Amino acid sequence: MIRRTLAALLSLTAVLVLAACGEKQDVTTVPATQPVKLMLDYLPNADHAGIYEAIGNGAFARAGLKVEPLTPSDPAAPLKLLEAGKVDIAISYEPELLLARDKGVKLVAIAALVQRPLTSIIALPHAKVRTASDLAGKTIGTAGIPYQSDYLKTILAKAGVDPSSVKEVNVGFNLVPAMLSKKVDATLGAFWNVEGVQLQRAKRNPVIIPVDQVGVPTYDELVVVVREETARKRGPYLRAFLRAMAEGHEALRKDPARGVKPLLAANPDLDAADTLAQVQKTLAAFFPVDKTRPWGYQDEGEWSNYGAWMYQNKLLSKPGLPTSLTNEYLPGQGIVPANSPGSA
Repeated sequence: MIRRTLAALLSLTAVLVLAACGEKQDVTTVPATQPVKLMLDYLPNADHAGIYEAIGNGAFARAGLKVEPLTPSDPAAPLKLLEAGKVDIAISYEPELLLARDKGVKLVAIAALVQRPLTSIIALPHAKVRTASDLAGKTIGTAGIPYQSDYLKTILAKAGVDPSSVKEVNVGFNLVPAMLSKKVDATLGAFWNVEGVQLQRAKRNPVIIPVDQVGVPTYDELVVVVREETARKRGPYLRAFLRAMAEGHEALRKDPARGVKPLLAANPDLDAADTLAQVQKTLAAFFPVDKTRPWGYQDEGEWSNYGAWMYQNKLLSKPGLPTSLTNEYLPGQGIVPANSPGSA
């Protein structure tokens, strides 16, 4: 565990002594207002509602943090910019982090923003795809991300579908237009909580099959990532950041209609009704299924299973990446996996 003596904590931060005997002391503020450059994974959308609520309701400010969300030029940029020290914290995807660490990049996930896969197979009624077995003989559009091709292979194998009967087409991020134009019969890569909800609200009656329901091991779709050096040296700062994040998500869960307003203000291009529906659909995925765990908790066993799947599919050069995550800085936590960046 990162060494954090009581004296050091008291000199740097205000602490909250939890009422229950033996529970962990949690940092609630940092010494003075500190700027935080937070790189999002994409344009502000429903997945980021809790972040913007933490800004809008003052949770970050109360923690002594001035958070500036930034949008990337492309989804591959956040981890590169984080590694280069251009931003302080990044939102990215569990598979992207595992791929980066496999190449020796010294980054670590400190929280799960979205606790389950959002990536889904989506099809419209004309394609006559109701289950994964119905993909036989179909054309499937993907975003051209390598591990999505492996998702498709895994799904087809589990469904007993001959992969040679399925045509995969890279449509980039034009997943919904490719379906609407009938260029493809179905897509793999759109999110059930964003594109799926949009199609439902447009009364297109989509079939939506999350990938973890058809053979792909579950994983955290979005994670909060920092440099290992930051994880080792700036514990109070990270603990304050994550506590404010947790407060933002709790407030969003309590009142989604009010909580979504800071997000809509940040991205006026969003449709208010669609965004509220997307946020409401996503709420459960912002929190662990195990209600005894805090917001942001990352399940080491799930990470291990998913990492093993990536290795089996030759996406990783080694099967075990125990240092990819830490729960050290989550509210009430402090126990981390062996050999993690948060351990001594």
